[in-house]
Amino acid sequence: MRPQELRDKIASAIVEQLTQGLSPERIALTVAVGLCIAVIPVVGVTTILTFAAAWALRLNQPIIQTINWSSYALQLLLIFPFIRLGEKMFRAPRMTMSLDQLVAFVKTDPLAALASLGTTIGHAVVAWIVVMPFVGMLIFLASRSLVRALARQVGPARAKEEGGEPPAVV
Repeated sequence: MRPQELRDKIASAIVEQLTQGLSPERIALTVAVGLCIAVIPVVGVTTILTFAAAWALRLNQPIIQTINWSSYALQLLLIFPFIRLGEKMFRAPRMTMSLDQLVAFVKTDPLAALASLGTTIGHAVVAWIVVMPFVGMLIFLASRSLVRALARQVGPARAKEEGGEPPAVV
C-alpha cells in the first residue's frame, strides 16, 4: 500500500468515526453507554472500554469520549456506593478505608492494593453490572427525549438559514 493510500484510508476511518451515529436514537444510545461505562468502579479503564463499545456498536467516538472524560468526578463519587452494594450482595465484610486512604494505598503500591482489594473490586464491579442495565435504559429514554426535542428546535432554525424544509424528526 502506498503512503497516500494509507493516509486516505486512515483519514476515511477518522471521518467515519466523527460522523457516525448521529440520529437521536444513536446519540441517546451513545450518551447512555458512555455514562454507564464511565462510572465503572475501576479507575483507569474507562477510555479503552468506551472506545471499544463505541467501535463495536458503531457509536459516535467524540460524544462517548466527551461523556466519559467529563464523568470522572461521578465515577469517584460512585465507587463507594458500588463497593457497599457489592458487600451487601455477597455478604462480604465492610471495607473500612476512606476514599483518601484508598487513593493513597493505590498510589503507593498498586500491586499490593490490587491483591488486597481484588475481591472488593470484583464485588463492586458485579454490583455495577447489576445496576447499569436499568440506569442505562433510564439514561437512554431521557436523553432520547431531550435530543428529539433539541432536534425539533434546531431543525426549523437551520432550515430557515439554509432556505429549505426542516428535517423530519421521528
